Amino acid sequence: MTISAAPLDWGVRLLYLQGAGLAVLTAYLIVLDLTRDDVVIAIAASLTVMSALAAASVLLVARALGRRSVRARGPAVVVQLFVLATGGFLVQYGTLWAGVGLLILGAVTAALVLVPPSSRALGVD
Repeated sequence: MTISAAPLDWGVRLLYLQGAGLAVLTAYLIVLDLTRDDVVIAIAASLTVMSALAAASVLLVARALGRRSVRARGPAVVVQLFVLATGGFLVQYGTLWAGVGLLILGAVTAALVLVPPSSRALGVD
C-alpha cells in the first residue's frame, strides 16, 4: 500500500517558503543596518542575528520534516503558532493584509502538517 504524502509535502514547501521569507527579512535588516545614519549597534545586531537564527531554524525544521522525521513535527507546529501570533498582532496593530496573509499561511501549514495523511506518512498512526 502506498501512503500519500501530498499534504505533508505541501506543508514542507510552505515551511521552506517561510524560511525563505525570513532569510529575505534578514538580508533587508542587514541592508538597513549598513545604510542607516543613526543606528544603535547592539539593537540592530541582535535583531538581525535573531532573524537569521529564525530563518536557519525554520529551514532546518522544513528539511527534517521533508526527510520524514517525526521529531520535526512538533517544532513545525510551534513555528506556525508564532506565525499565527505575528499575524494576529499585525491584524490588530499593523498592516491588515499582511496579518491576514500570515494567519492564513500559518493555519494552512499547521493543518497540512497535522492531517491524518501526514501522520501516516510520518508513521505516527
